[in-house]
Amino acid sequence: MKKILVINGPNLNMLGLREPALYGAQNFEALQAFIRSSAEALGLQVELFQSNHEGVIVDKIQAAYGVFDGILINPAAYTHTSVAILDALKAVALPTAEVHLTDISTREDFRKFSFVSLYAQKTICGKGFDGYKEGLEFLAQL
Repeated sequence: MKKILVINGPNLNMLGLREPALYGAQNFEALQAFIRSSAEALGLQVELFQSNHEGVIVDKIQAAYGVFDGILINPAAYTHTSVAILDALKAVALPTAEVHLTDISTREDFRKFSFVSLYAQKTICGKGFDGYKEGLEFLAQL
């Protein structure tokens, strides 16, 4: 059974409260339940992780080496700023899918560039929770 590390970055723990017109009314617990059920349906084992701290996310990516078969990551605000997360993903060289609840290409100019996309084999934007399922399907097929 493939093991996938699912990483959610800063402020995703505030889903349901944070800008519901953009991110929806469902909370973070609903997202986690959706990811778990999607993974189970695909025969994947998942570990869910969320942090608001860049270095902690880098540490988690580094610890994934030799333990996980792939990473599904929503780096949130670090998408647009973190060379450190990009470098960690490149260092562990695990198959990676990047996911965003909203379509970052239609948002503010500073949100249109993703450092993570320079490594991720697939980027999924604007599909809400379903983007996580699509990312898991992609990783399951590798």
